[in-house]
Amino acid sequence: MKIAVYSNNVPHSRAVVSLLKEKLIARSEGRVIFDNEKPEVVITVGGDGTLLGAFHHYTDQLDTIRFIGVHTGHLGFYADWQYFELDELVESLVNQETTPKTVKYPLLHAKIHYTDGHEENVLALNEAAIKRPLGTLVADVYIQNELFERFRGDGLTASTPTGSTAYNKAIGGAVMHPSLQAIQLAEIASINSRVFRTLGSPLIIGNHEVIKVQLENDGSAVTFSYDHLNKISSNVDWISFQVADQKIQFAEYRHMHFWHRVQSSFIGTEVR
Repeated sequence: MKIAVYSNNVPHSRAVVSLLKEKLIARSEGRVIFDNEKPEVVITVGGDGTLLGAFHHYTDQLDTIRFIGVHTGHLGFYADWQYFELDELVESLVNQETTPKTVKYPLLHAKIHYTDGHEENVLALNEAAIKRPLGTLVADVYIQNELFERFRGDGLTASTPTGSTAYNKAIGGAVMHPSLQAIQLAEIASINSRVFRTLGSPLIIGNHEVIKVQLENDGSAVTFSYDHLNKISSNVDWISFQVADQKIQFAEYRHMHFWHRVQSSFIGTEVR
């Protein structure tokens, strides 16, 4: 088994990485090879930001990689293991089945079309957002090439089901189960009055539909952020969002039920 360990630079996480590698070497009897180039399993040590970093590092190998998250921070929504459970994690890896089981989550595909005609495609595990660094974002929103509304406000965000618990949730979007092959479009501080009007509610878009956000091209800069990355450009023409063909795969050794994950992350274990 070829394994890569991807970590943040926090001293505690680095110490956990060293201990994890020692345990894997000691118990695998040569069956584990550390390979950062073409791994079969990527173990992230840190928090959700670390897993996002690993996801984007290995975006071109999603079909052949399974991810496992080891949590060492304050909140690890994607992490199934705690740093003090390394023995159990190593045991599950060493004694895995011939055909390991996986859990697959939908991803977001965004296409950025620039005014000079060239295009850029990106994948996001959580979400992507469009904002103007200064001033109001004005854009026409199309669904399946039909005009749905003209948006005015701070911005728009498109999220995956798992990403629906991140920025999307903070701005009033719904939390979606990852079994839904869908994405969600939510407004960020839209302007609504007798003159300007938007739906004002999040939209759930199915996996055969495309959202196109046509920007008002007045030469103003636009910030496009996706997961922990961002771009700033003054020549973005339009951006489209849809459910990606690719999916992320997590190892199912003890993968936590989604609603349990949501409950433990946001509500806590003591419910009265």
